[in-house]
Amino acid sequence: MSKDYYKILGISKDASQDEIKKAFRKLAHKYHPDKQGGDEAKFKEVNEAYQVVGDEEKRKKYDQFGSDFDQQGGFGQGANWEDFMRAARGQGGGGFNANFGGFDFGDIFGDIFGFGGGSRGGRGQQRGNDIQVDVQLEFREAVFGVEKEIRLTKNNPCDVCSGSGNEPGSKVTTCSECHGQGQVRRVQQTILGAMQTVATCPRCDGAGSVAEKSCKHCNGHGMVRSESNYNIKIPAGIDDGQSIRLPGKGESAGAGSQAGDLYVRVRVRSERGFERDGNDIHTEAHISVVQAILGDTIEIDTLDGKKRLVIPEGTQSHQQFRLKGLGVPDVNGGRRGEQFVKVIVDVPKRVSRKAKKILEDLNNELN
Repeated sequence: MSKDYYKILGISKDASQDEIKKAFRKLAHKYHPDKQGGDEAKFKEVNEAYQVVGDEEKRKKYDQFGSDFDQQGGFGQGANWEDFMRAARGQGGGGFNANFGGFDFGDIFGDIFGFGGGSRGGRGQQRGNDIQVDVQLEFREAVFGVEKEIRLTKNNPCDVCSGSGNEPGSKVTTCSECHGQGQVRRVQQTILGAMQTVATCPRCDGAGSVAEKSCKHCNGHGMVRSESNYNIKIPAGIDDGQSIRLPGKGESAGAGSQAGDLYVRVRVRSERGFERDGNDIHTEAHISVVQAILGDTIEIDTLDGKKRLVIPEGTQSHQQFRLKGLGVPDVNGGRRGEQFVKVIVDVPKRVSRKAKKILEDLNNELN
């Protein structure tokens, strides 16, 4: 059965070549098997469709005779799926060569595999590693917020050359290899023909300029291994396992690069008597049988210190009382949660004869 390549690409039969390219680009990004959520079968089908309708001569034959005109699976003579995938990763396609109107194959997959795409090779796009550190907090520090000092050793921009890699005062000239562009272009043969890719200039490392002398302190790398100290404000209400992101406080990747981010992950110690559930706090209070029957006012622990709680007559064991606004502050600045106090009625294991007689009389009266 003849395949409907226009339907596969989601385009009309009178679509222009630009529309076909855009459709292929979108679907290739979506289904590429090396990308999370990709689909190799659909990617292969989309590629097969594009190899036909993306070529004007083959498109004419397809429109006249259908997909069986000369298409053996969409890859042409002497090629297979492995050839195509090697080419898609910039590894060459087993000698297979097909030209589709000069369409830049690397432009489609450059952001997946790191080649192609005009502005991707420059040094200014390099980024240092992100760093994650853990900080230990007491229970109430997490509830009400605190400031902590973080010390860590990492790759930092060189203090002497300010991360440029150039000796201060040294003459800087335009790179002779990339002529100040920071990038060099190369041509590779792929299954879609000659593919032009862009890479960082190896001589100037993407800077576009070269200094006569490299920084002596960092040997031209633009970074040094050193200790950094940061005072981190921990917001009130942060919970165990949550992280604070500090943009640009991660590691440097060298001269002219952008630093990564620092993530401070919070670890919170528990506090006896308090159990956190989101922004709510759960505690327990023990009362006697007499207090449960007659009612009383007791003193309880809260995050805000001692508070008085009224126990009404006839309180049952495990009954809960809600104290509004005595929970944990919302980390985003909202209102505080609640405190829920569960009352436990303590029943004595032994009582005196006199107390027993009173209880028996009470039981008779209640029944």
